[in-house]
Amino acid sequence: MLLTVSGPPGSGKSTTAAALADAFDLEHISGGDIFRELAAERDMTAVEFNKLAEEDDQIDRDLDRRLRTIALERDDVLLESRLAGWLAGDAADLRFWLDAPVDVRAARIADREDKPADVAREETTTREASEALRYEEYYDIDITDLSIYDIALNTARWGPEEVTAICTTAVESFDSAADEGKYPVEGVRYDF
Repeated sequence: MLLTVSGPPGSGKSTTAAALADAFDLEHISGGDIFRELAAERDMTAVEFNKLAEEDDQIDRDLDRRLRTIALERDDVLLESRLAGWLAGDAADLRFWLDAPVDVRAARIADREDKPADVAREETTTREASEALRYEEYYDIDITDLSIYDIALNTARWGPEEVTAICTTAVESFDSAADEGKYPVEGVRYDF
């Protein structure tokens, strides 16, 4: 089984992905964790490292290549990253997109990172805009196109346990014999 969980910062991706991986005994691979580890290795914050990635496209490409290779070569994986659904492509059994209004996400990030919500909001919107441009430039991916996702969920409407329960129910009730087709991932240039 290959599941993907995608969404912007503060959407609940990591919480939900960890719970789903645990529920289905899947290896949890987090692009965000890998990105933060790479930033820490250079003694940079994620925001600083993101700015560096704007100048050095190899940072994104190396991370994305690694995630795509994992998606295509490993079994029983839950892949979590902003682009996980796009990178896994048609290899994914189910693709989830989690989101919430930016003020909700900024408040979550502020709590998690112990910073003012207005600072978290500014950093988050700046980061999202930067990443969206890079995804389009590198791979022809429009991150706002949610058509490839089986479920897109506003996590501000439910608590973490309920979001996990909704996603778990979707996985448990999926019947490949009754599946009439997922949206294909087309037009992506996997230019790593």
